[in-house]
Amino acid sequence: MPNGPKGQKRPADVIGNAVQVMKIATGEIEETMTEDGKSRAAVELGRKGGLARAKGLSTKKRRDIAKRAARARWGK
Repeated sequence: MPNGPKGQKRPADVIGNAVQVMKIATGEIEETMTEDGKSRAAVELGRKGGLARAKGLSTKKRRDIAKRAARARWGK
């Protein structure tokens, strides 16, 4: 099965793709992508990972990361 531009799995043939679109339209299956093309499961895991990382970092380390990010963003 080929991948779309954001890595999503799609049917290889036109008829298979049409059947998948029909199933989504009729509610047989649920669409697994968000509006920006990302997988809902990946988005949820990303949220959990960010919170877990923030809990594990000390205040000094978070400050250092933020300073480095600001320099990279505004230093161009």
